[in-house]
Amino acid sequence: MPKHSLVWFRQDLRIQDNPALAAAAAAGLPLIALYIHAPGEESPWQPGGASNWWLHHALASLADELAALGVPLVIQSGNSLDVLRALADEYKVSSVFWNRRYEPRIIERDSAIKQTLQQQGLHVQSFNASLLFEPGQVRNQSGKPFQVFTPFWKHVRGLPVESPVHVAGDQLSPPASLPASLSLESLGLLPDIPWDGAFYQHWEPGRKGAEAALKRFISQHLESYKSERDLPGVAGTSRLSPYLHWGQLGPREVWQAVQQTGLADNAGGFTFLSEIAWREFAYHLLYHFPETPERPLNPAYRHFPWEPDRSYLEAWQTGLTGYPIVDAGMRQLWQTGWMHNRVRMIAASFLVKHLLQPWQHGAAWFWDTVVDADLASNTMGWQWTAGCGADAAPYFRIFNPILQGEKFDPDGAYVRTWVPELKNLPARYIHQPWEAPAAILQQAGVRLGKDYPKPVIAHQAGRERALAALGANKQINQAGQAE
Repeated sequence: MPKHSLVWFRQDLRIQDNPALAAAAAAGLPLIALYIHAPGEESPWQPGGASNWWLHHALASLADELAALGVPLVIQSGNSLDVLRALADEYKVSSVFWNRRYEPRIIERDSAIKQTLQQQGLHVQSFNASLLFEPGQVRNQSGKPFQVFTPFWKHVRGLPVESPVHVAGDQLSPPASLPASLSLESLGLLPDIPWDGAFYQHWEPGRKGAEAALKRFISQHLESYKSERDLPGVAGTSRLSPYLHWGQLGPREVWQAVQQTGLADNAGGFTFLSEIAWREFAYHLLYHFPETPERPLNPAYRHFPWEPDRSYLEAWQTGLTGYPIVDAGMRQLWQTGWMHNRVRMIAASFLVKHLLQPWQHGAAWFWDTVVDADLASNTMGWQWTAGCGADAAPYFRIFNPILQGEKFDPDGAYVRTWVPELKNLPARYIHQPWEAPAAILQQAGVRLGKDYPKPVIAHQAGRERALAALGANKQINQAGQAE
């Protein structure tokens, strides 16, 4: 039997700008294109329900792309090292290629796998396909990791960004006999109860969908991105996050596409590239501070006096808090697997401050319900909101959900879309229906407490509660220092 190369696909589910696949093509050997389903190896951060939905369709898209090049996608499950060793033995695999992931548990696993395979005489090589820069290579002037975004962004925007890697598809060839492969359906990634019906109206989770989304954003919204990105009632954001997370687009492809428009230095282009850098910053933090998915980066918040309350959490999860902008976001999330970023900040702030629920509970809910669930970005976002992470918003900065709604959804278009029971309210009351006169409520067909809930907590009471908890946290820290 001739020797073979093997490419282990993970979160790099694309053909072009895939350096592991490019290396395999250059090797010139028959190729085994492999995906291993091993969610237990990622516990406790294995993909949630929405992520599994996306993964199913992403794998189907990748399989079609590979098939067009004459190389079938082989799907297997089980212990990753065992699967790789078995295929290496059976098919005389001489080289194994993959693109790196940066979650702490995956780094540990991959390092052990690489060492074991190399000890068995295999050539094993990994590449960077999901970031602009390796996290370990970006340091401040003191040689330490950045913990504030602005200097991080200033530093990395002066670094050269490599061009996307071209993959010569005509150099790929399949094995003479194929390894056994599971069917995609057998992985059970799609839900048994069809809660995903609306997802299909909002997403095309394949490479074609990724390319179309990038092209649409650049042609229609890039130039106005800075002014439109905070308006949830306007389709002004890129919605590229799930494609980037699952590797159906590479950040180098996105960066190059923006540079080629000539708009990289205008307000919209510059702001958008800073968001790509924000994603890089999240990975930078996760890499250097691997404990942060569970523990706050700032030790002053490790004993914060949260008040876990199941009823508060469920009201927030189901979009029944009585604050329309918060509820609209939570319902958009449930129905589409995605929430506008400005509303994510508002909804997250409401949970951790007004309701004093631990940020980890919010992070866990997002992890299960967003199609772009990304450990680095999810962790940084929630710690930013809770005031306990790098470059964090101070805990005493408490978003007023009424004013936030009036500022960023002034005519109520977003709320009317996702909270239809309020659609007939005048804009003056759409973000605080409890202030509407009885006649206005009756005319709009709204019965507070029946058609739409009253606020679970008054804004001022929630604000005072959050500030009191902050004061108590300071006393906890002072007591700890005195001991």
